[in-house]
Amino acid sequence: MSPARPPEGANSLSEGQGHRPKGAPVSAQNFGKVAVLMGGESAEREVSLMSGSGVLKALQAKGVEAYAFDPADRDLCDLKRQGFQRCFIALHGRFGEDGTVQGALELLGIPYTGSGVMASSISIDKVMTKRVWIAEGLPTPRYRLLHRGAYSNEQVRTIPDDLGLPLIVKPAREGSSIGVAKVQGYSEMADAVDQAAALDADILCEQFVSGDEVTCPVLGTGDTARALPVIRIVAPQGNYDYQNKYFSDDTKYLVPCGLPAGEEEAIQELVLKAYRVLGCRGWGRLDVMIDAASRQPSLLEINTSPGMTGHSLVPMSARAAGISYEDLCLQLLALAALDQPKGVWGK
Repeated sequence: MSPARPPEGANSLSEGQGHRPKGAPVSAQNFGKVAVLMGGESAEREVSLMSGSGVLKALQAKGVEAYAFDPADRDLCDLKRQGFQRCFIALHGRFGEDGTVQGALELLGIPYTGSGVMASSISIDKVMTKRVWIAEGLPTPRYRLLHRGAYSNEQVRTIPDDLGLPLIVKPAREGSSIGVAKVQGYSEMADAVDQAAALDADILCEQFVSGDEVTCPVLGTGDTARALPVIRIVAPQGNYDYQNKYFSDDTKYLVPCGLPAGEEEAIQELVLKAYRVLGCRGWGRLDVMIDAASRQPSLLEINTSPGMTGHSLVPMSARAAGISYEDLCLQLLALAALDQPKGVWGK
């Protein structure tokens, strides 16, 4: 399986190109009228509003003519009618990170930040992502897939026989740890599956990897993509859930990550491969577990529209690399692109 073809961009930032040479200046005047898409209708709406507000403030501070735009309240066609020339997608989860908004923006001919239609729709689905990584020989924990309404109590009960205990149960297409359960015993399986099934028709049951939890952002597209510093996450009782991600000050984020020599570089190399084979562009963040015994990394998932809140990890890693929050937002906006050249749809 080959990486997806990079986006075809125009020749100027104002028309949305997919690459920017390293060190090339970014001017706010090149962007025109910019919409920061935030809010939306997913279970992650609250986080998206926090991300979007931060991005909007940063872009305006840099002199960008940027405005908030909530697709839950407004028709996306207003973007074209009101003369927006570029979109910064600060939406998370479904109807924002899953290829749907990306497809609408393709039809409108408005360049947008982050991955394109196919990469977004694959990456939001943890099972499809795993299938691509497995096909490419990249390490990811073993799993079983259940379909809502199509499994028996006996099938649920015996999953720990295959994957061992503890194990992880989660919806296939939710983010921010929504609906995720760590199952310690057979008696907990049914409730965990029911909880995930209430959020998604596909339920992912995944082998638990005990060890260091790390995350690594990627900026750029294709061969120009680069990995930022790895962050090691130390959550209370090892429980990195929705509350501990966004609202707790007890979770520790270590950057520099303090991993043994060579491990950070190996993880950065791995996440770049994982990002490229999915055809991602612009930016993303990949979550990885490092087995405590073997020290081998396993890819968990990728986020193609990561959080940009006060607790978010991409800005934290970028800061460790010498990139301020405001400059990060400006760089991401400069990478806005379309999958198809402008004009394909007669715009």
